[in-house]
Amino acid sequence: MSAVVTFTVLHGGKGHNILGAAKTPDLADSGYSEIEYAAGGTARRFLADAHGGLVEAGTAPYTTRILVRRPERADDFNGFVVVEWFNVSSGTDAAPEYSYLADELVRSGYAWVGVSAQFTGIEGGAGSVGMGDALGGPRGLAAKEPERYGTLHHPGDAFCWDIFGQIGAALAGNDSPGHPLTGLSIRHLIAVGESQSAMALTTYTNLFVDHHQVFDGVLIHSRSMGTLPLGPVGGPADITDAYRGEPVPISPAITVPVFVVQTETDVLTNFQYVRARQADSDHLRVWEIAGTAHADLHQIGEYESMLGCPTQVNRGQQRFVLRAALRHLRDWVVGTAEPPVAPPLLVTDAYGHPRFQVDAVGNVLDGVRTPCVDVPTQVLSGVVDADVPRICVLFGSTSPLPPSILVDLYADEREYLASYTCAADTAITAGFILPEDRDALIADARTDLVAGAAAFR
Repeated sequence: MSAVVTFTVLHGGKGHNILGAAKTPDLADSGYSEIEYAAGGTARRFLADAHGGLVEAGTAPYTTRILVRRPERADDFNGFVVVEWFNVSSGTDAAPEYSYLADELVRSGYAWVGVSAQFTGIEGGAGSVGMGDALGGPRGLAAKEPERYGTLHHPGDAFCWDIFGQIGAALAGNDSPGHPLTGLSIRHLIAVGESQSAMALTTYTNLFVDHHQVFDGVLIHSRSMGTLPLGPVGGPADITDAYRGEPVPISPAITVPVFVVQTETDVLTNFQYVRARQADSDHLRVWEIAGTAHADLHQIGEYESMLGCPTQVNRGQQRFVLRAALRHLRDWVVGTAEPPVAPPLLVTDAYGHPRFQVDAVGNVLDGVRTPCVDVPTQVLSGVVDADVPRICVLFGSTSPLPPSILVDLYADEREYLASYTCAADTAITAGFILPEDRDALIADARTDLVAGAAAFR
């Protein structure tokens, strides 16, 4: 794919406007720089033809923005650029995948680029998770920070696919002065996205990856059964289309590795990925993680109480699994090894109403296993059955096990920690968690809950 994209450093205002609450590595201490750019060009609109192909249907100019986090020294770069499709479900751009992957990105020397691919990220919108009012309404970036973003313009989600592909292609050709990745020897680009962005990347994978020939691999995290529609001129795509109609699998014709990582919320609830399940193949791997929700404590951190959910949000360990997935995808792209295979979460379909099968304490069976579900102190769920706000559905729940159950499971904290550590090492050996995350994973153990149950012996 060839297209002319110009990059201009953005200045002024209060700095980049990217929503996020997770704690991530200090970039300066890690030898990374962070610079935001305007990215401008002329994008094509495509329509699907009767045979599943694409027909060009006009062009429009655009000036969007990208956020670049890259190693300052070329010797620290591993050759891979991870390009994240910013998530707009809150009505403003967010980078949830960076939040989960940041530790692996920085320690392994990736460059990361977040792209405002969608209309809502630039022009503003109400969002789809009920957070628009809390974030100050549906104002666009130019209205929020005119000094910094006044030149930005998005022609509508009919053009978002070509915008994303053009920027990816321009990033790969980094030999021009002032290029965001100048000085880095780029070997491969990986596209990543979570939630609405995962639905967009499913569309992009099926229709545009081979057409553009820009990305060497795709990480799709938390998609629904459907896909984001191609979208209109002058406005946002309707995400509700991704939750209705016929399920859409990843095309068997794909020619690059595609890694799909799903939580309990995505498999059931109204995401209904269970209807789009498909077998692994030479170019597709799917992991469903037990004890996880669409969003979790890692994403919201100290701001959990602001959600107003009736229970604690999910405290599962998907962040560790996602980092392993990226590492495996990197190796898969270069042909070193394919990722390990995992069984899907165990679902029974009683009278057309699918439900998870759970163990004796209430955690789901099968799927990718982590210590918090195999050596439990809590019930970790991605399915909230209560009538709660949409945002609370997405964040799942955590319910501590009663002390009477904990004392039956573990003689004391020492026994619990030994079992937890064994489960951690089993997950690492299986390839679902990276050895570099072992200390952080073991620090996640809840010895405090086991100690607190001792009085009930």
